[in-house]
Amino acid sequence: MWPSLFTLAQSSEGPPVSTTTTVTEEVPVDSLTEAATWALSIKDYAFEHGPTILLNIVAALAIFLIGRIIASWLTSLTATTMRRANVDSTLIQFARSIVYWILIVFVIMAALERVGVDTTTFAAAIAAAGLAIGLALQNSLSNFAAGIMLILFHPFRVGNYVEAGGTAGIVEEIQIFNTVLRTPDNKRIVVPNSSITSNNITNYAAHELRRIDLVVTCGYDDSLREVRQFLEEALAAEPRILDDPAPLIAVDQLADSGVNFIVRPWVKTSEYWDVRWTLLEAIKNGFDDRGFTIPYPTRDINIVKQPG
Repeated sequence: MWPSLFTLAQSSEGPPVSTTTTVTEEVPVDSLTEAATWALSIKDYAFEHGPTILLNIVAALAIFLIGRIIASWLTSLTATTMRRANVDSTLIQFARSIVYWILIVFVIMAALERVGVDTTTFAAAIAAAGLAIGLALQNSLSNFAAGIMLILFHPFRVGNYVEAGGTAGIVEEIQIFNTVLRTPDNKRIVVPNSSITSNNITNYAAHELRRIDLVVTCGYDDSLREVRQFLEEALAAEPRILDDPAPLIAVDQLADSGVNFIVRPWVKTSEYWDVRWTLLEAIKNGFDDRGFTIPYPTRDINIVKQPG
């Protein structure tokens, strides 16, 4: 390290003289000048535009707070209107959430614009993000749209037994994206809503009454009058069979091995299976008691012995 003081001896005609020279490093003033300039600029800007900026911030906060209150009020009004129109509760909750957040987005954009933020770019970014999300969630959005249709048009309700989406069961839940079915053997099946709306829907519980369709076959040697009379007695003996609409008993077909009767009584939908099973058992027992025959496929085998 070099010393900061140097002593130099010079020779002259006179006596030696000791001379000391001090060297100091000068500090550049450019940085200090620039910092001072920035400070003065900020001070001038604050004095000139500070009140306006503060006013815009206060206005933006007011817009956000008041806008949020209005969004909550409009959301509640929407839910009340839908509830009075007997709209499904699932759709009401979903609509509340969608309406609220859409309004909040508009409120935030209005507040940002009040403080001078360019919301055009912000809106374009939201649109681009929405498009990307829509393409990525195409199947989910299809299920969502189908769920809205199911909730709005009510092709079935919770508790109905339906065939839909390639399966059958009792409807337990109708959700926005899926419908939950419970099979008669107590299995839980989750069916995408788009699979339901894109195919046929069979609702077995849509109406209060349902018809039982039976085909009863007797032999050609049996008396058709006696068979008909027995079938009428069997229907009359079942108290759950309705008189109106009246049951139908008719000869439908002279088949290869017997005569086919169609038996079509009407019952309450909730009693359909119990009455059907009871009626089938009663018809079989009655045929046995009266000696009627129920033809079934038979095969005759003839064995011919060749001479020699």
